[in-house]
Amino acid sequence: MNKKDKVRNIFDSISKRYDFLNHLLSFGIDFYWRHKALKLTGIGSGSILLDVACGTGDFSIAAKKKGVHEIFGADLSKNMLIHFIQKADWITGRLLQSVAEELPFKNNSFTNITVAFGVRNFYDIRKGLREFYRVLKPGGKATILEFQMPKNFLFRFIYNFYFKNILPVIGKLISKDKEAYTYLPDSVQQFDKEISLSNILEEVGFGRVESYPLTFGIVQVVIAQK
Repeated sequence: MNKKDKVRNIFDSISKRYDFLNHLLSFGIDFYWRHKALKLTGIGSGSILLDVACGTGDFSIAAKKKGVHEIFGADLSKNMLIHFIQKADWITGRLLQSVAEELPFKNNSFTNITVAFGVRNFYDIRKGLREFYRVLKPGGKATILEFQMPKNFLFRFIYNFYFKNILPVIGKLISKDKEAYTYLPDSVQQFDKEISLSNILEEVGFGRVESYPLTFGIVQVVIAQK
């Protein structure tokens, strides 16, 4: 099975319990991460936002609370999009099932793109980020929230232990899907070893790229401006 189909199957499978597990396994800190990312990027009422890998919509909902009215969402998983609509019916008609690598939008369409914990699931990260550049207006910003491995040895050890020994057990018990919550730590470790978001964003054309570590370095916010 290719990566695209694997990721779609995983998120279709866990969609009903995704929000509960997301907040439980992050101890609710995920709300702060989204808030901080949006604050850092300076999103506001005049923004036209595309939320890529939007899932059940928490990043879009956070942006809505900051006054953003024009919000569109794209995700590979149909089931995740269904739950998004159930949580926020104002998004109806502005959601589409799509991969980041093939966004069905015209050039220079959005002032902002957000993606939370989704870039490592792209089947072709460079192609996906190149699409971000294409559909952003000049001066527009891509804001990426993603896990990373902490640099501090102690936090790295704790992080690895939690990801490898605790998270998969809780995830399996609640979601009934073992693969989903073993895929998560494996994908984070592989992503951290192989991918530099800042370098790739510069390679595909972004002129200004800034990176901010959050919560002892377990999460990064990367903001790239076209």
